[in-house]
Amino acid sequence: MSSSSTNSSEGAEGGMCNALQAAMEEAMLNLNEESSSRPKRRRRYINRDRESAHDRLHQDYFADDCVYPPNYFRRRYRMRRQLFLSIMLRLGEYSPYFTQREDALGRLGLSPLQKCTAALRLLAYGSAADSIDEYLKLARSTALECLEKFCEGIIHCYEEEFCRRPNVADIQRLLAKAEERGFPGMLGSIDCMHWQWRNCPVAHAGQFTRGDIKHPTIILEAVASYDRWIWHAFFGVAGSNNDINVLNQSPLFKDVLQGQAPIVNFMVNGHEHNMGYYLADGIYPSWPVFIKGIPLPQSEKHQLFTNAQAAWRKDVECAFGVLKSRFNIIAVPGRSYSQRTLGLIMRACVILHNMIIDDERDADLDETYETVDSTVGPSIYYNATPSLAARIQMDNEMTDTSIYTQLLNDLVEHVWGHNNH
Repeated sequence: MSSSSTNSSEGAEGGMCNALQAAMEEAMLNLNEESSSRPKRRRRYINRDRESAHDRLHQDYFADDCVYPPNYFRRRYRMRRQLFLSIMLRLGEYSPYFTQREDALGRLGLSPLQKCTAALRLLAYGSAADSIDEYLKLARSTALECLEKFCEGIIHCYEEEFCRRPNVADIQRLLAKAEERGFPGMLGSIDCMHWQWRNCPVAHAGQFTRGDIKHPTIILEAVASYDRWIWHAFFGVAGSNNDINVLNQSPLFKDVLQGQAPIVNFMVNGHEHNMGYYLADGIYPSWPVFIKGIPLPQSEKHQLFTNAQAAWRKDVECAFGVLKSRFNIIAVPGRSYSQRTLGLIMRACVILHNMIIDDERDADLDETYETVDSTVGPSIYYNATPSLAARIQMDNEMTDTSIYTQLLNDLVEHVWGHNNH
């Protein structure tokens, strides 16, 4: 090929490149002109009449001549008005967020009534945050912020009192009620509940999904007593686990091993036992701290015991049902992307649930929450901090299947005699 033809082809290619570059530059200039001429999107301001919303809320529920009677308040707030007002005052002392403040223009912000009502409405109904905007005049982001701040405040102010482990007086009452039912030494019933996590991140979905449930969940382990009080709540384990895996991570027996729990001594069928137990279903291990029903009972004694155990084990199931009916947010799939937020909501709902039980027990609104006189007193005492050898021995005793078999046989005989006395 001659040099002249080579030069001509190179010149043609160079011309095509220059033309292409010029066309691209022109297109970029046209795009910049269009983008500069396009109007910029600005945040739209919505004039929400917060003062009128506060006045309407006060007149509806909190005025002396309020529109809605106390039973309407109890149904929509899940608690009595006196309890709600005491919570609001306590949260105002806890954080200035729950006080009414002025903005930079001197306008009053949302009142504590609006913020606490918004949080409770989201907890009680489990609806989207936009659903309360028309009545309370809170934007979606503000409502979600109120919900998180409210849950943090409830946990900070009330967790020590209403999410505590049973003390000596509590155990006296629980043991007296258990003896009345025919199960001496019983401290409550234990089970786990799954909360569906709708907005679980895709990267975590496999960890939180179990084959028989088909969607991501987070597990709550709880111990409840006859009055539906939740004495132990452990939340946060991935839903791919079962009750045994949760138990391996749970701090249920931590205070026992550390010597910080009351010692329970009781007599059953002529034998002395020094360890309280919980009623559980068949998946739990055969340890003396868990009493299960007898699979495939053949004799009349075994059938009677299994039926009685199943009946009283439903206390924790009833507690889960009451908890979900009071706070529908944990009955519907969780909307948060954050596992921390879901944990705050669950812990706050458990604390509020116990607060409502305590308030209604004092008000005598329900015969379910009766108190029982106990005669167990001297058999319960606090132990000193155990040594390492003592802790190992206690751990071995809590998992000793021979002790479980002896206790189970004693309880079978006791329940038979209790029901045929």
